[in-house]
Amino acid sequence: MMHEKKVQFLINHKPYQVEIEPRKLLSDVIREDCFLTGTHVGCEHGVCGACTVIIDGKLARSCLVYGVQMAGREIETIESIGTSSKLSRFQQAMHEEHGLQCGFCTAGIVMTIEALLRETPQPTDLQIQDALSGNLCRCTGYQNILKAIQKAILPAAESI
Repeated sequence: MMHEKKVQFLINHKPYQVEIEPRKLLSDVIREDCFLTGTHVGCEHGVCGACTVIIDGKLARSCLVYGVQMAGREIETIESIGTSSKLSRFQQAMHEEHGLQCGFCTAGIVMTIEALLRETPQPTDLQIQDALSGNLCRCTGYQNILKAIQKAILPAAESI
């Protein structure tokens, strides 16, 4: 029998205190214990990128870390990016460029590109390709996603 451990952390700037089994993955904690279902679980091996979150400012696959490892940490999920009434620049560009179809991979892609644009506001094509290489999308062929990224970058370039 596993003994649960009480763990405190922040998700999207909100404090959580959760009783977690030591072997429970962060992706499951986010969805089942914190009721934030925007983070999707795909391959459970860190390959598809659907479960991508930001932990202490760095991209992470939430299916590859345990919830108990999050004590005192700050986690950002897709729910922290934009709102239904005001999308982030990249989310708006994804909408305008039809960058999604089924939407399963979209949360992970949005988290990946939001993190990239925070760190590198004017990424090169190679940097974009490298960032996206960790996100699998079976529907779009990536062309409209790439158009959306370029559209999201353009306003940043124009404001310089």
